[in-house]
Amino acid sequence: MRPIDYFERGVRKNPNRDFLVSEDVKYSYKQAAELIDNIAKGLYAAGFEFGDSVAVYSHNHATAVIGVFSILRAGGAWIPVNVRNSASSNAEYMRYTKTRWIFFHSEVAHLAQKAIDLIPDLKGAICLDSGDFGYPSLQVFCANGISTEIPDWSDPFGNPNAIFSRWPTGGTTGPSKGVEISNANVVTMVELGLKHYVDNQPNDIVHLAVAPITHAAGIIINIFAPVSGTTVIHKSFDATAVLESIQRDKVTHIFLPPTAYYALLDHPSVRDYDCSSLRQILIAAAPVSPDKFKRGVDVFGPVICQCYGQAEAPMLVSMLSCQVVAEAAQGIKPERLKSCGEVTSCTQVSILDDSGNVMDIGERGEICCRGPLVTPGYFEKPDANIEARQFGWHHTGDIGYLDQDNFLYIVDRKKDMIITGGFNVFATEVESPILALPEILECAVIGVPDEKWGELIKAIVVLNPGHMIDETDVIRVCRDKLGSVKTPKSVEFWDEIPKTAVGKTDKKVIRKKFWPEGDRAVN
Repeated sequence: MRPIDYFERGVRKNPNRDFLVSEDVKYSYKQAAELIDNIAKGLYAAGFEFGDSVAVYSHNHATAVIGVFSILRAGGAWIPVNVRNSASSNAEYMRYTKTRWIFFHSEVAHLAQKAIDLIPDLKGAICLDSGDFGYPSLQVFCANGISTEIPDWSDPFGNPNAIFSRWPTGGTTGPSKGVEISNANVVTMVELGLKHYVDNQPNDIVHLAVAPITHAAGIIINIFAPVSGTTVIHKSFDATAVLESIQRDKVTHIFLPPTAYYALLDHPSVRDYDCSSLRQILIAAAPVSPDKFKRGVDVFGPVICQCYGQAEAPMLVSMLSCQVVAEAAQGIKPERLKSCGEVTSCTQVSILDDSGNVMDIGERGEICCRGPLVTPGYFEKPDANIEARQFGWHHTGDIGYLDQDNFLYIVDRKKDMIITGGFNVFATEVESPILALPEILECAVIGVPDEKWGELIKAIVVLNPGHMIDETDVIRVCRDKLGSVKTPKSVEFWDEIPKTAVGKTDKKVIRKKFWPEGDRAVN
């Protein structure tokens, strides 16, 4: 099997059922299959080569998803582009991943053009919905390839080593690393998803996609495709619109980062909507407060669940099922509300110390894993691959422990990373433009707990003697260079930054001021 073969199974199962529904357009499985084939033909007619990196630069939209599936059909590597990042940082990532083609939506045409101008080796750009920007529209692009054949690039094994995507992670210094997710990784993820998300209720699935399709919300669509599930796509998250859609469209499944889930819970009229169609609210991307789990069960019923994974081992390293959450909320093993679930069937997880020794049950160390979810590595980053695969394991950078029932608990992060609103942001990436300011002598960026976003980015700075700069100017510089997601929400000016005995910034001391005492330092 290839990832695209799951979609084609859904086409055969129910060709006339809606596959994708946006506010202004919808596609049945049959219509989507025809358009996906035509786009793939257009790519080959224009000079596409198997394995080319192809970016989709768009907000959430049904035609953008069609663009992604056409990449899979052609045998390209999907490059997800976050429209909330700056055009320059997106261009930097696309240059690094050797992006050759871009599909973009007219609403972000100005950003896409800025990026295109910075990618000299681009072979072509296609507008998903218009021909008014100097590039072919999708209609014209497809017409140019109408007589072109799509080569059969599979093999008896489904070409498991072909690259499905070069998926961006948060960068430490400079651009993000590109995780090479293979066909085999996605097939494993889809099979686990069919087990844990679909199970014995494959009929009449309506999946609501409100989180960015450049993240987990996009890759989840392929899990529901083989059972002909419908995905309703919202441009962005709005709690009222989500509740209205659940009631109107009889939504069965929805994926949310914790921030969106919390907003849904806190909606003043949440109990006035009919949410009885829900089978699963899947929460991922960051830890969830146990109290919020309990409230979710009370408000929505036994439909709340959570998974744990990362780009390097996508989605389903562990799963906290709806049943376990509901039981724990009722007082049956309530400690499991602090876990990120039971390790999944095809994944091996161990807790290692810094020397690679396996820790005993309940002892804390780095969460490491093995199995078919683990990706081949980072694109053209051999040193990063060596670091991430020490002692024959994939190292997640998360600190945690396993209990006697193989439930996994995260308590801290080994990497200097902040998770805000479900997005990974490495602190050094934010520190870099701040330290470039002539007024700044030192800087330390940390995540601080926040009820809505999980963590907020805070910058602690020390000024150069005789210099002045205010919080507004620091934030503006970061927003211009990094985009809104990675910009600090607050800046504090200190006389000095705490140091360790060897003179390094001591972020543990800094964090103690902002983090309450507890059994975990993630939020």
